[in-house]
Amino acid sequence: MTTTFLDATGLRCPLPVLRARKAMKGVAAGGVLEVKATDPGAVADFQSFCETTGDELVEWQESDGVFLFRIRKAG
Repeated sequence: MTTTFLDATGLRCPLPVLRARKAMKGVAAGGVLEVKATDPGAVADFQSFCETTGDELVEWQESDGVFLFRIRKAG
């Protein structure tokens, strides 16, 4: 299984999710997109994103103001 990385640090809503949506197009079904973001609103945004797309928000965590999201592509 492959992991694709996206650095969305410094970007404000809705840019982290928009960049993730674009990056997910290149992720194979079952693959994982790992996103780093600094916008606190990204937590709710990525939860909504996954509910809408059917992708799985495997986990998210925060450390020193940096959020890390791991999203598994549906399929």
